[in-house]
Amino acid sequence: MKKFFLFRKTGRKADKPKLLLIFGLISGMVLSFCACGENDYEKVRLNEVTHSVFYAPQYVALNLGFFEEEGLEIELTTGQGADKVMTSVLSDQADIGFAGPEAAIYVYNEGSEDFAKVFAQLTKRDGSFLVGREPEDDFKWENLKDSVVIGGRKGGVPYMTLEYVLKKNGLNPEKDLVVDTNVQFALMAGAFTGGQGDYVTLFEPTASMLEKEERGYVLASIGRESGEIPYTAYFAKKSYIEENKDLIQKFTNAVYKGQQWVQNHTPEEIAEAIMPSFPDADEDILIKVAQRYKENDAWSSDPVMKKEAFDLLQEVMKEAGELTKEVPFEDIVDTEFAQNAIDAE
Repeated sequence: MKKFFLFRKTGRKADKPKLLLIFGLISGMVLSFCACGENDYEKVRLNEVTHSVFYAPQYVALNLGFFEEEGLEIELTTGQGADKVMTSVLSDQADIGFAGPEAAIYVYNEGSEDFAKVFAQLTKRDGSFLVGREPEDDFKWENLKDSVVIGGRKGGVPYMTLEYVLKKNGLNPEKDLVVDTNVQFALMAGAFTGGQGDYVTLFEPTASMLEKEERGYVLASIGRESGEIPYTAYFAKKSYIEENKDLIQKFTNAVYKGQQWVQNHTPEEIAEAIMPSFPDADEDILIKVAQRYKENDAWSSDPVMKKEAFDLLQEVMKEAGELTKEVPFEDIVDTEFAQNAIDAE
């Protein structure tokens, strides 16, 4: 299990916000140990789609002890793809999955009896950025014509959202350019720096790390162009939710605390809080990335998924030719736990 209370020494003089944050960390730990003994923690196996600053509210909840305050011990693994996350949930290798809700839509339409239900949302926009080989100060989407873009797995939300944005900007993904869907999600940055493609879509902090190394340049935010969409959410099998309602509520409460903390703190404070989750990233990069996501309004302020945003997701899926039958919102989304978390504040 990963440890979430380690801080890296930066060699910088401690300033007031950092001292306050460290005090908050210590306070959270004390509260956690006072609330319950180590043996009283309920273990939750959480499989996340990828490890990205895009999911800062989750890492804040982990590192500041919000899950511990709820009596939960999180065992975090990374699936590297929504399909792999869903497989781990359906095969009982994980209790809760964290990925794009499109995975739940696919499973529901396959006719599974014990399908996955979404119970909390974390992000509300695409968190990826278009990265090019050269700076383009006057970037326009039409610049992608006749180019090759490494765009992620076909059928995944990153790919479908990119396709939606391309069409929105007058480009036909089938005729005007090539969107390469053959590169595995975890290998996209390596493929690009190895010479494949003209552009690539990457999450943070990878995009900013390439930019710092002058091996790529962030040109545009996919999420800013696409509009609000339920991009990443938490889900579990219907049977697991029914049998563990109290645990799901505690989990959602912790997520909501993380969301509220991020809303009310600066990029510098967010970077300091999530640094234990990104030990190889420079603090300056984490601050820059947190600022980008705040400016793009990427993080949901609460875990309630909105029906209109879910409808847009299905529209994006239909546009991409990946959805022929829409799923009723109420069938695979349960907002009760999220609403309870808000009401209990």
